[in-house]
Amino acid sequence: MSTTFDLGDASDELRAVVDLAMRHGEVILTREGEPVAKIVSLRIPRQPRRPGSARGLIHMAEDFDATPEGWGG
Repeated sequence: MSTTFDLGDASDELRAVVDLAMRHGEVILTREGEPVAKIVSLRIPRQPRRPGSARGLIHMAEDFDATPEGWGG
């Protein structure tokens, strides 16, 4: 997600712009309504982990723990 900020306002409120980038991942700077630059956070805020969110995405073969033929002694 990105947020836009006018370049003229951004020069006066750099701390606020950086805070926005840290919260939202990036801030697009505009001049006269046209995008001219992007400030990107080095740390993207993580979403809270949700138990069961990968349900149905992982498949485990029936013989996943079987010793492969020819393996070992």
